[in-house]
Amino acid sequence: MVVLPVVTRLDVPAERVLSCAMEAGLEKAVVVGWTAEGEFYFASSLADGGEVLWLLEMAKKRLLEAGGG
Repeated sequence: MVVLPVVTRLDVPAERVLSCAMEAGLEKAVVVGWTAEGEFYFASSLADGGEVLWLLEMAKKRLLEAGGG
């Protein structure tokens, strides 16, 4: 599989996103999404809620800068 470093307006399968995250060798991670049943899912490797929020805010900033908001 070839993953292109581009922004797309099309959804990407969650499996692909999670696979890329595994290959990135992350030391810390936050996962947010919807299950197949429509339930909200949240998990974090971080115990510090402040650090989790910081990562989410950084993601929000990058999304807005990329033109997604």
